[in-house]
Amino acid sequence: MTDLVRDHTDLTETDVEWLHALVSDWQLLADLSFADLLLWVPLRSGAAVPADGPGARGGRRGGGTIDTGAAVQGWVAIAQMRPTTGPTAYPEDLVGKVVRTGRRGLIDVAWRERRIVREGDPEWGSGIPVREESIPVRRGAKVLGVIQRSTNLSSARTPSRLELTYLQSASDLAKMISEGRFPVPGEEPNMVRSPRVGDGLMRLDRGGSVTYASPNAQSAYRRLGLPSDLAGESLGKVTAALCDTGEPLEEALSVVLSGRAPREVEVEAHGSVMQLRTIPLVVGGTRIGAIVLCRDVTELRWRDRELMTKDATIREIHHRVKNNLQTVAALLRLQARRLQVPEGRAALDEAVRRVGSIAIVHETLSHTPDELIDFDDIADRVIMMAGEVSTPETKVAPKRTGSFGVLPAEIATPLAMALTELLQNALEHGLTNRFGTLEVVAHRYGEGTPPREPEGVPVWGEWPGSDAHDPRAHKEPSAARPAATGPRLVAVVADDGVGLPADFDVESSNSLGLQIVRTLIVGELGGSLDFRDRPGGGTEVIVDVPLDHTNRPPGHR
Repeated sequence: MTDLVRDHTDLTETDVEWLHALVSDWQLLADLSFADLLLWVPLRSGAAVPADGPGARGGRRGGGTIDTGAAVQGWVAIAQMRPTTGPTAYPEDLVGKVVRTGRRGLIDVAWRERRIVREGDPEWGSGIPVREESIPVRRGAKVLGVIQRSTNLSSARTPSRLELTYLQSASDLAKMISEGRFPVPGEEPNMVRSPRVGDGLMRLDRGGSVTYASPNAQSAYRRLGLPSDLAGESLGKVTAALCDTGEPLEEALSVVLSGRAPREVEVEAHGSVMQLRTIPLVVGGTRIGAIVLCRDVTELRWRDRELMTKDATIREIHHRVKNNLQTVAALLRLQARRLQVPEGRAALDEAVRRVGSIAIVHETLSHTPDELIDFDDIADRVIMMAGEVSTPETKVAPKRTGSFGVLPAEIATPLAMALTELLQNALEHGLTNRFGTLEVVAHRYGEGTPPREPEGVPVWGEWPGSDAHDPRAHKEPSAARPAATGPRLVAVVADDGVGLPADFDVESSNSLGLQIVRTLIVGELGGSLDFRDRPGGGTEVIVDVPLDHTNRPPGHR
């Protein structure tokens, strides 16, 4: 809608905000009217309009003639809404339709005279009788556009009291729109969770007494414990009495349910929870009453509470696991201090680091409402931990480049352990007793963009179309260019140390740390692991793992 307004009209940002607020809530008007709604706004001066065209139905007074003296030369439809309470008059999508002035007779009159215009006889443009009405949309003293309200009369019958109440409420809302009183400034209903017309509707008079309650609204109050009918009762007093559990009630409850203030509230009684939304009806500057929409949300709130309890339990479990792991790490650290054998002490120190990397993940999970983790924070802490345990002779300050992004816990835990092992391996074997650099480079690909190499690290060698004269480019790629098989993550651990031994083979290596890394990356995550010499000296380890479990090889899910 914003694009249509920007491309075709001269409306301001404030005008667009008002129209957005109207459109976010006009399902209410469509359902109460049993009618389709189409929002037309005037084209900017000089905009291109069709010479002639059928356009949409609706009051073609004057046939195909054009009012050359009109201030508006054409109209564009920027929004459309169909009713859920009756048949549609427009099965086709009309958003973006542009018509000339004179083709929409009722709209022209409503715009020019700033009043609601109704058509006397039904229009039979496509074999379906349709009653048309045009409602000017006003903000303050400015008319922004016109709502075309079209009612399909093919199933017309003698209206019931419920339908008459709906239609009267729709008429009052239409008058409020034409007077600039709806949508209510400052009120932003969420149509995803707000009550709808079919959930339950009550009509109040000026004093807050119920003049009509739909069957669904009456049933909802029955579940709250009301034994009698709502008609004739003061809604605020009845609701307050039903919710009187000895605990303090919301002070504004009686004000809201008397129809004097627009607001949404929830009430609970006898194990049932009901959501209420009040819309005061102000016509001609006088409050004539209100409509109150209600919805039984008992099941939804029970589910919400169960989910909140479950989430809290899961976070508490992660917190306790983290505490237990830290206790284990402390015990291992104490045991290492007592050992006199250097090999045994080093082995326990490695175990402390491995346990610590898992504890970091669980600590992060204990603070998140779901099983998704911002892995950049974990990576930074693992990198910092590696720098802290390096020997004084190893003057290395590890750093991270790029972003890992948000990862699920099932990937974050093994990846954190693998990253810990690779960093420690680089410090112990590549950068022992020397100055150097140690960098972790992260890059994601396959999420709507083609795979490309991380900044500054040519992972897959020279690609077709790359600069052949770039000194960083590998002439012989050590890893194949990945296929577009879903989102993936590349992590590179690079150092400028002594490099790999001439006969190095990760699969035959007897290093426990490298065996752990290979098991985690290849065996558990279904990724790939590549060790290679770094251009200019040193080592690069490339980890490439799928982020979508459906793209992992069989046996890695």
